[in-house]
Amino acid sequence: MTDRTGSHSYRATGTPSSGATVTRYDSERRGLAAGVERGRTAIDRGAEALRRAWDAVDGTVSPAGWLLLGAAVAGLGAALAWHWSEGAIVAAGAAMLLLVCVPFLLGTHTYAVELDLERDRVVAGTDLSATLEITNRGRRSSLPAVLDVPVGDGLVETQVPFLRPHASHRETLTIGAARRGIISVGPMTIGRGDPLGVLRRDHTWPGEQTIYVHPVTTSIPSTSAGLIRDLEGQVTRTIVDSDLSFHAIREYLPGDSRRHVNWKSTARTGRLMVRQYEETRRSRIAVVLDLHAGAYASDDDFEMAVSVVASLGSQAVRDGREVVVATSGEIADQDRGRIHSLTTLPTVSSRALLDAMCPLESDAHVMPLDQVASMTLQAAPELSLVFLVTGAQHAWADLRRAALSFPADVQVIVARCETGAEPSLKTAREMRIATVGMLPDLGHLLLRASV
Repeated sequence: MTDRTGSHSYRATGTPSSGATVTRYDSERRGLAAGVERGRTAIDRGAEALRRAWDAVDGTVSPAGWLLLGAAVAGLGAALAWHWSEGAIVAAGAAMLLLVCVPFLLGTHTYAVELDLERDRVVAGTDLSATLEITNRGRRSSLPAVLDVPVGDGLVETQVPFLRPHASHRETLTIGAARRGIISVGPMTIGRGDPLGVLRRDHTWPGEQTIYVHPVTTSIPSTSAGLIRDLEGQVTRTIVDSDLSFHAIREYLPGDSRRHVNWKSTARTGRLMVRQYEETRRSRIAVVLDLHAGAYASDDDFEMAVSVVASLGSQAVRDGREVVVATSGEIADQDRGRIHSLTTLPTVSSRALLDAMCPLESDAHVMPLDQVASMTLQAAPELSLVFLVTGAQHAWADLRRAALSFPADVQVIVARCETGAEPSLKTAREMRIATVGMLPDLGHLLLRASV
């Protein structure tokens, strides 16, 4: 609908199947307002075009190219202003170099690039191979180019040779995974430029691949041997009316179930007597990793602590135990003491646990070990065995405070990681402290602790 003032109104009513009604009113400006509006739109479009053009030029011209361009402008200015023949020669030479480099940018990229990783999960300290295949899908031959493959914080450059139509080039890359972490591979970029490196044009293939670098683990004895021997659970000191472990016989009280009446004792005493039991808990393990940077003397100590947690957690998962792997969440400096944050890692499988441990880093803005232990007990109240994994900078009083966060019937083992230290096992009232100097010491210390 259009009126004499040029205003337009639209009214759209949805059908019953669409279930919506949309009403829109639009007006058309005239006169000076319309001119201002058109001028503003033109300026915005021009600015956007200039920005795109500048981005294209800036991405094409290298620092050497900008130097040549500056030399050409300066030489031309000197020749025109002061009639310097040297300036004209410099300007002509720089312009000639720029013109010679332009043909190397002509043409389009018709490459098909495929990167096939040998595997996407490795153990820290190992390498993996990747196969890179580049195919020229065009009808014309392609000039040599350089393919950039970002790998983590580094960059792998591959020379693409001259390729005829539908020809392929295959190359094997070796990716090093020296330390635990997550490595992102890609997106890959192929560049075409002149031999002098003055001009360059890039084409990027979107998409990234992820490599999980798992912590190193060691073989340890089964968590069900020695430390937890039973299959159904561990007997506690809590007395209940119904369970598996018989404790004693007491006199019947109102509300007791008649199923627990001991008729032999009733006949002997002449009063109703019922059985009592000790509560049994299903074996549940907690592995707590201390992320506080002040607990470790070096980065190697922290990496050993991560490997200890990975070994304990993976073994518990393989044994079919209920295991909780907990760490402190990161806390901002201004929120310390006011906000508590606990992170539990997935334990549905060893692979999921090791994946989650790849990005862990020590930090000063995390909860101390005793607070992490206390929150772990709240998250998993029925525990049988707890491992507290930390560094060598903790005092005994700090470790004791963390161990006292758990009930007396929970076994607490503290693993102190100190690279190069003599392995030892000490027993206190609330805990046992194992000093781990090398990762293979963990298995021997656990065997000693189970005796």
